[in-house]
Amino acid sequence: MSERTIGVVGGGIVGLAVARELTLRHPGTRVVVLEKEDRLGAHQTGHNSGVVHAGIYYRPGSLKAQLCTRGRALLKEYAAERGLPYDECGKLVVAVDPAELGRFEALERTATENGVPGLRRIEGRDITDVEPHAAGLVALHSPVTAITDYVAVAAAYGRDVEAAGGEVRLATTVTGVRRGVGGVEVTTDRGPHRFDRLVVCGGLESDRLGRLVGGPSTPRIVPFRGEYMSVVAAKREHVRGMIYPVPDPRYPFLGVHFTRRVDGGLEVGPNAFLALSRQAYGRLSFSARDLGDTLGFPGFWRFAGEHWRTGVTEARGVLSKRAYMRSAQRYVPGIEASDVVRSGLGLRAQALERDGSLVDDFVIQQSDGVTSVRNAPSPAATSSLAIAEHVVAQMGL
Repeated sequence: MSERTIGVVGGGIVGLAVARELTLRHPGTRVVVLEKEDRLGAHQTGHNSGVVHAGIYYRPGSLKAQLCTRGRALLKEYAAERGLPYDECGKLVVAVDPAELGRFEALERTATENGVPGLRRIEGRDITDVEPHAAGLVALHSPVTAITDYVAVAAAYGRDVEAAGGEVRLATTVTGVRRGVGGVEVTTDRGPHRFDRLVVCGGLESDRLGRLVGGPSTPRIVPFRGEYMSVVAAKREHVRGMIYPVPDPRYPFLGVHFTRRVDGGLEVGPNAFLALSRQAYGRLSFSARDLGDTLGFPGFWRFAGEHWRTGVTEARGVLSKRAYMRSAQRYVPGIEASDVVRSGLGLRAQALERDGSLVDDFVIQQSDGVTSVRNAPSPAATSSLAIAEHVVAQMGL
């Protein structure tokens, strides 16, 4: 009997977690990861804030809520076993304006229903007990929200795959997929592969890869870029853990926030503005193909027509450091524009439907031996081990 082979397209944290789960749950199966870049975690995995979420934001009963809760517990255990950085520095979600209190109450109900461990409400006068330099009317404190190094985590997943007999092939771009009798034929720029099953975890390319394997045309990815500011050393201790605004439920973004890093740094961000490229991380990066795909998608124009005012506000932050920090200072008044320098930039693969509606939950599609992860935004990194369990279970091997 021939050895069963499964291909995994994508060497980000989700693809690697799925590959690892396949080797653990189905020993003897040959697993091959195909990654187009020359390193693992090159895109969303390596350009995020490193936060391990506790489940505050996600609709109760959704895949995000379920898999974030389990994923956080699995990741904490995994980090301890592997000696990876993991710091439960905690998070405050702060309301600073009376107009936010309705959203704050709704968020508290959501977080409570999701069973966020140790969650407590803190009235304004007591906020400084947790964060001495913070300001606000009321806050939610999540003591188990943590920070980690997701590139290191992804690398550890990759080592697990190889230790179990799997392969990780870098600098290998998938150019075609064809279903054959009893298998899936994959062409790459480095030669063909034949697999019994295929899992596609394409991140920023998930819509293109989804269509390549014969999936539906939507959801489509519209890339958003997020810029970070680094706080100068003299002001880093103004924030002990993380300080977030109350999010607007109409948007998938959590707003500019303060986040500790495992290397001791403190960052502000990210903002959210339309990206002109899915692959490059310079402030002026541009791809005619990527921009053309965005502008040619009716869902983008419907989304932009509804939310253009927010886009104008975000554009001000892109152009002006002072405008960027204006909202952040409402939460930590002592950190000013002169206390930060422009830092890294990340890209978010935001899925949209044709009517312009945002796809909020994880989306996983299956057809004829191919499983496609079509939408896996935050908290996908937190949830990666749980997403892997879910995907592998759904494959019905």
